[in-house]
Amino acid sequence: MSDDLTTTAPDAPTTPPPAAGRRLGSAPPARLLDSGERLGLGELRAEQLRRLRETLHHAYTNIPLYRRKFDEAGVRPEDCRSLADLSRFPFTTKADLRETYPFGMFAVPMDRVRRVHASSGTSGRPTVVGYSERDLDMWADVVARCIRAAGGRPGHKVHVAYGYGLFTGGLGAHYGAERAGCTVIPASGGMTARQVQIIQDFRPEIIMVTPSYMLTLLDEFERQGIDPRTTSLRIGIFGAEPWTERMRQEIEERLDLHAVDIYGLSEVIGPGVAQECVESKDGLHIWEDHFYPEVVDPLSDEVVTDGATGEAVFTSLDKEAMPVIRYRTRDLTRLLPGTARPAFRRMERVTGRCDDMIIVRGVNLFPSQIEEIVLGTPGVAPHFQLHLTREGRLDRLTVRAEARPDATPERRAAAASAITQAVKDGVGLTVDTEIVDPETLERSVGKIRRIVDERDRG
Repeated sequence: MSDDLTTTAPDAPTTPPPAAGRRLGSAPPARLLDSGERLGLGELRAEQLRRLRETLHHAYTNIPLYRRKFDEAGVRPEDCRSLADLSRFPFTTKADLRETYPFGMFAVPMDRVRRVHASSGTSGRPTVVGYSERDLDMWADVVARCIRAAGGRPGHKVHVAYGYGLFTGGLGAHYGAERAGCTVIPASGGMTARQVQIIQDFRPEIIMVTPSYMLTLLDEFERQGIDPRTTSLRIGIFGAEPWTERMRQEIEERLDLHAVDIYGLSEVIGPGVAQECVESKDGLHIWEDHFYPEVVDPLSDEVVTDGATGEAVFTSLDKEAMPVIRYRTRDLTRLLPGTARPAFRRMERVTGRCDDMIIVRGVNLFPSQIEEIVLGTPGVAPHFQLHLTREGRLDRLTVRAEARPDATPERRAAAASAITQAVKDGVGLTVDTEIVDPETLERSVGKIRRIVDERDRG
């Protein structure tokens, strides 16, 4: 893998010159940093406090749920006199977003909301997120910052293979790449053979995609007799699902590119909350001028010191349409000092979750979502199991549900088809469904083991 990355000046032509840029490990040129990245630590902390106080007032004044939660906790926005005071304020959870579905968390009138995105919640009801025009500008800015930190430069072509639609990945990457001065190829997901052809024909330097689908694309290149190392791709920005150092090593070796991590979640903004820098590849720098991080003990709810593992919690500092205060991500990580961007702390790659959510091909899935579907399907008992395997490079999920004793073969077949379709329609995930005989699923002390995960985590 080459150590050099193409660099071009902000006013460079759309076709970048041959690779002749900075070496890995060097500091990023000052001209590539925006004003937020140039803040000193003291300036950053002062700006965080100013924005935090404004956000608390904005949320308390305009969102009834926050007004109620603050009052119940006995705190008011003016009680926040330091960043440490944020720990006195209540958390926000997915349950709060479900309670206020669809637009109860919006802090501006609908005529100021320019876009709505949504992601699935634990009950199957979407988590809805709104963006004002200012929010969309900020979102594009932070994703552009991510792309620059990954090594992207104006004039590069970006192949976006994240899904478009209510999912934040595709459009978040799209507008961020445009803001970075790149040319966007909006490939979206699926049609693997066609994606390979587009990469061959359009010759993008950057790809933004889930790491598991990147491995599938690699297999397709090789199936077609194309050496992936001969492609134009030089940077891969991978997110939307956990991945390992072993996956990074394999992708980099097979493609001859730099593979870096991006982090985000719809409730906070979408992709762009944090980014791994290409010159260090040592964890995700959090853009703290926009998102204030905490890590809490998931059992005691107390804030832990930097370096200790716990649950990541984020507060948006300048979101207008839908600010979030101390949003519990359920992601387990720890905060570390900044390196490539010294003022911004890093979050370690997510090591797991506090709850039972599983991620399949970039889609968040909770067993309770499947439970609702199984309970509403004739011919099956309320006993099911999620069986996860890896077939080639893609995760495969099989829903195994027990038939009712009187279910005929025809009724079992209809139930399997109905469950598969309901998961596709409600969750957006293609699964296989097996209807098994009664009392055949694995049980422990009378309880069915809900998740059997046989994927190789590497």
